[in-house]
Amino acid sequence: MEKKRLVVGACGASGMPLLIHCLTLIRRQPEWETCLIMSGSAELTLLQETDWTRQQVEALADHVFRPEETGAGPASGSFRTEGMLIVPCSMKTVAGIWAGYGDNLIQRAADVTIKEQRPLVLAARETPLSSIHLRNLYELSKIPGVRIVPPMMTFYHKPESIEDMLHHTAARLLEPFGIVPEGYRRWEGI
Repeated sequence: MEKKRLVVGACGASGMPLLIHCLTLIRRQPEWETCLIMSGSAELTLLQETDWTRQQVEALADHVFRPEETGAGPASGSFRTEGMLIVPCSMKTVAGIWAGYGDNLIQRAADVTIKEQRPLVLAARETPLSSIHLRNLYELSKIPGVRIVPPMMTFYHKPESIEDMLHHTAARLLEPFGIVPEGYRRWEGI
């Protein structure tokens, strides 16, 4: 059985625990595999925010590419994927994607995802957002298939821990690809 493939990019914005949680949830789905691309800044942020090493995070992925590998599979539309998730997604990467400036594999893979009209989910991380950030995010949001999903806390599911919040946010990021982790609670109304 051929597995569904998801490209996962990670940039240097805050949110490495969310990346780890997303990769862990995808790994539990036997019909899915991941292609991970971590920037150098992502590795620095990983060391700042967690006790994980780059190698430990890479072990959660099925395939690993370096950002400078601009000729790797995810750089081509003929490389079959179900889309791309960038978690966390820095404003530098948002600007690069919007401008079509694919100078690394994360930005090139995102560009390919857009041109092939596959889902692209951006866990955009910055606060406060400047008018430049908002403009870039707005322009990207108008492209069919692009979803801007800033990792925001929610409380309607009554989280009891940071892990609960991570799980809910990760589930929201994965839902556009049809991955619905166990324990994810959607809003059911009042």
